[in-house]
Amino acid sequence: MSAQQQYDEIGEAYEGFKALPLEQYAVVPGFLALVGDVSGKSVLDLASGTGFYSREFKRRGAGDVLGIDVSGEMVAVAQGIEERDPLGVRYEVGDAAELRSFEEPFDIGLAVQLLNYASDVATTERMCRNAHRSLKPGAEFFLLNQSPDFRFDGPTPEKYGFRSVLTGEEVETGVQVRTTALLDPPVSFVANLPRREVYETCLKAAGFGELTWIPVQVSQAGVREFGAEHWADLVANPPLEMLRCRA
Repeated sequence: MSAQQQYDEIGEAYEGFKALPLEQYAVVPGFLALVGDVSGKSVLDLASGTGFYSREFKRRGAGDVLGIDVSGEMVAVAQGIEERDPLGVRYEVGDAAELRSFEEPFDIGLAVQLLNYASDVATTERMCRNAHRSLKPGAEFFLLNQSPDFRFDGPTPEKYGFRSVLTGEEVETGVQVRTTALLDPPVSFVANLPRREVYETCLKAAGFGELTWIPVQVSQAGVREFGAEHWADLVANPPLEMLRCRA
């Protein structure tokens, strides 16, 4: 099943992901902090889903924010939220591998769980090239993905709301993974787990430099809420990792 079909089926349930402990106390605060000050800056959010980060950065003072997702259902949910609570975020359906060109390049690019949906190196590189040409020279591009070093036989992130298992299938970029968000009812999706060098080679080929991997860490709020010991499995086997680079 394609990413588009999977996420069309998930739809509004995707918003619930952000309430799970891994997202609430580690991923979201970590990614927001990594991107940092967006005041007055234009933001291109590739694989924007239901618009969570598009809205967050708009609230934090971003100028023009455009969210693009391959799933029409996801975009419809995002637009519904925008209609109920207008922030001025624009959304459209689009495939990052076949991205249209923009009159004005953007100051900041985001790609949260994007490159893991490319099944081969050529598509991964095409997504990176399309992102690069959509950004101003010197603009930063921020990615968030499952960690290439995640050990499937190690401590699991289940107590933080997610289960990740190998499907037994493999594509050119890496192994295939089924991730389940432990909501009620649970929501599962299948993606790929690109090797570290796939990210690095494709981003560099597209013209990005200054590649830096950044670990996802538990926020102070998470430590206060549950205690440091509660997060030991996440620290021992981080399920996600962030990546920053410059156009």
